[in-house]
Amino acid sequence: MLGKGLESLIPKKKQRIDDQQPQPGEEKFLSSKPPQPTEHDLRPQSESVGEDSERSRWTERRGLRERKFSSPQDAIFHIEVEKIKPNPHQPRRDFNEESLKELAASIREFGILQPLVISKIEKETDFGANVEYQLIAGERRLMAAKMLGWERVPTIIKKIGQKSNQLEIAITENLQRTDLNPIETGRAYAKLQDEFGLTQREIATRLGKSRETIANTLRLLNLPSEIQEALAKNQINESQARLLLVIEEPTQQQNLFQEILNNNLSVRELRQKISGKRQGTRDKEQGVTVDPEIVNLQEKLAELLGADVKINPPKIIITFYSPEEIQGIIEKLSPNDKTNLT
Repeated sequence: MLGKGLESLIPKKKQRIDDQQPQPGEEKFLSSKPPQPTEHDLRPQSESVGEDSERSRWTERRGLRERKFSSPQDAIFHIEVEKIKPNPHQPRRDFNEESLKELAASIREFGILQPLVISKIEKETDFGANVEYQLIAGERRLMAAKMLGWERVPTIIKKIGQKSNQLEIAITENLQRTDLNPIETGRAYAKLQDEFGLTQREIATRLGKSRETIANTLRLLNLPSEIQEALAKNQINESQARLLLVIEEPTQQQNLFQEILNNNLSVRELRQKISGKRQGTRDKEQGVTVDPEIVNLQEKLAELLGADVKINPPKIIITFYSPEEIQGIIEKLSPNDKTNLT
């Protein structure tokens, strides 16, 4: 499922050529067929065109779903690189330099087979209207083109009405090409939630994911900044980060985090240590022995329900923060119950 933002990128009616007039700094190319890489429209004039078989293999590697960003009626404009501004809603913060160099080398050889997607911004100045463009999809391709010293890049200009659509497209475009790290993804979900008023269920529907996936990713933002940074840099994995969420006492959480870094603890080893710490704490506070399996069950329930779960025999406490969340929990516990509380 692509979501409403991406649907807006696929015109349902045939556009007239007159509807898209080139502005100063634009070169326009129209085709009644899907965009094909040619010497004139998708690569610098100094580059020679590779064989069709080479382009075909590269297109397959890039992914056929990229075609969803364009349609047979789209006009391709070559826009000056300096006129294209980054997307302020871009969820990716860190770009791997080696990965960009590899992309630049591929673009040098094959050209940009999939045009960037941009929107037009017209600003009134004392000297008249000033036209700029905001990137919607294709930031890595734009950065690679800059590395190569290209002055213009092939683009498709789209009208995107809402900022939430721009963010949704930026998230989806990144997820389709190169994975965001869990913290970048969580921050992007939080932005959709906080700034654009979308519920977890709405985010899940628009991005084609389960609500539990959205909830579990958002929970990672409750970790201290140091642990979030380690997760973003792949120093710890997402399973380890979720286990650290179980530890509420900051000092214990920090100590376990350092053990992961220093001793390269596996997920299983970390779970055993957490079970031991929680059992020791409860023995001291309550004078009772807690079965370590309870901790494991608690973690499984939390992941299954997409919510905070605490097992304190004889009680199981499930924490939720919105009607949508409790609705999702009910659906998980009783799939045949169609009662809607939202």
